[in-house]
Amino acid sequence: MQQAGIISQVRLGSTRLPGKVLLPLAGRPMLDYHLERLRQSNLPIGLATTTLAADDALAHYAAARGIPCYRGSETDVLSRYYEANQQFGFAVVVRVTSDCPLLDGPTLEAAVARYLTENEPLAYRSNVVERTFPRGLDFEIFSADLLALAHTQATLAAEREHVTPYLRANFAPHGPVLNRNEFCTLGDYSAPRLTLDTPADFEVLSQLIAGYQAHTLSLPALLALVDAHPEILALNAHIEQKKL
Repeated sequence: MQQAGIISQVRLGSTRLPGKVLLPLAGRPMLDYHLERLRQSNLPIGLATTTLAADDALAHYAAARGIPCYRGSETDVLSRYYEANQQFGFAVVVRVTSDCPLLDGPTLEAAVARYLTENEPLAYRSNVVERTFPRGLDFEIFSADLLALAHTQATLAAEREHVTPYLRANFAPHGPVLNRNEFCTLGDYSAPRLTLDTPADFEVLSQLIAGYQAHTLSLPALLALVDAHPEILALNAHIEQKKL
């Protein structure tokens, strides 16, 4: 079976919430929750950060925890991703971003298993081509060969900065790998924000994690928690997602 692994894109230079992934919550940095959830996928994990001095803290964080970490370009994130995978050696890459502390590991594991059964080396699959999952539970799956092809052929600035627009445009003709009917039947959850990009997002995640142990919940239980507390989700409902 092909070796699949997760590469989490991480840096501290957020403009709307600087240092966000190392902000403390309940005595732990936010990045701890992200990695704890990813480990439930039973897939190897690597971090891809930048060579900026500001991200030295992330390299130290990874080294202290025995997590492989590659440091590359701040702006050409596609090259950073490609070079990171050259170091990590995954045949199939699961792309996630570190501002997602509630990503669901078992869902990642199931999605990768399905991807591998398709046996399509140039297939791009994601749960965000047609969104039914909350923001903050996003992932993309593609082969190392496809990543290399994008690295070679993508030329637009947005394609280099955001890693996968080239793949979405050219290799996603069959839609997402997941939809709500395959992994849960709880409805459309495309509106809630469970991502970490602004102070309002941090407040939502703080209440869900510290108050309700959201980081310990299965995907159905997490979505049930979202349903049960619309007053919490209202705190960041006004935030507009950054456009590519």
